[in-house]
Amino acid sequence: MAAEHKLKPTWITLRPRGVPFSYRLDRRVPLVALAILVFTLTVLVFSISYGEYDISPGEVVQTILGTLPVDHPDYRNFNLVVHTFRLPRIVLAFLVGAALATSGTIMQGVTRNPLADPYLLGVSGGAGLAAVVLIVWVKDAPIGLLPWAAFGGALLTAGLIYVLAWKRGSSTPIRLILIGIAIGGVIGAVMTVMLLFGDIRDVQQAYVWLTGSVYGRNWEHVQALGGWLLVFLPIAFLMARSLNTLGLGDDTAKGLGMHVERQRALLLLVSVALAAVAVAVSGTIGFVGLVAPHITRRLVGPSHEGLLPVSALFGGALLVLSDLIGRWVISPSELPVGVVTAMIGAPCFLYLLRRK
Repeated sequence: MAAEHKLKPTWITLRPRGVPFSYRLDRRVPLVALAILVFTLTVLVFSISYGEYDISPGEVVQTILGTLPVDHPDYRNFNLVVHTFRLPRIVLAFLVGAALATSGTIMQGVTRNPLADPYLLGVSGGAGLAAVVLIVWVKDAPIGLLPWAAFGGALLTAGLIYVLAWKRGSSTPIRLILIGIAIGGVIGAVMTVMLLFGDIRDVQQAYVWLTGSVYGRNWEHVQALGGWLLVFLPIAFLMARSLNTLGLGDDTAKGLGMHVERQRALLLLVSVALAAVAVAVSGTIGFVGLVAPHITRRLVGPSHEGLLPVSALFGGALLVLSDLIGRWVISPSELPVGVVTAMIGAPCFLYLLRRK
């Protein structure tokens, strides 16, 4: 009996009503999520305190919580720097990372391929192309229109990929991947041509945006992204069981009564929406959707009930850390956060490509 007790697996078994098999949620999920949250808050405080106008971590916490004494000599300056310049930028970085990581996790689950993510499959490129059209060719476009344009571009790209991948009544994961890579290459070429013939000032702005950056972002950007995440993140988490079922293979999923193509299309729609809105406010930041699911899967296991929320937290933490690194490494200048994530993600991609 003692030996049997030691060998007891550390899983919480969930058996939803009407589902013929159980899902297993690793007990490490709450602990890992808490650890990531603590790490993120720590990096957030140090990121806010670091810059040309230094603020001590203790004063940063007081300013955020509103407990800084009014008679403090730098009361107004601290509130201006923290609440107007630095905090919205870091909050936006976290939300963008969460959106990209969740989108990548869904794409890897739908395609059953560990190398899939919105950036590599061309979905981010479609969103980027629509945003470039808006920046370069539509003058004085309101910022609220950018997420819709990016979503439309990403949705059209995903729809084109899905239609071209459709054959004999189904769309296999391998066709989705190969066609997505091809469409991404075409989009990149079209984007380059458009930038060649645009106004130089608008093109410079578009190039900065395409690099991927959260520089100069404000609470308006946070609200634009946050509204979309409030809708699509819960939908993604609620569809975790469908991802688990699709992971068993199309034939098995059909045998369990799932409408495979309908669920796949819905999951792709959610993934596209998350990637598109992230691209709209921060540009094309690559590799977050690739790296975050892999690292998280090693920490909490493959079950998407735990993998999706923890991946979102990890993606947000990764982008907050990348933003801090970008501001620190060539201070007083800074590297766009997209460059830092590429420096981190490219070696990880090559490692995964060599293994798989």
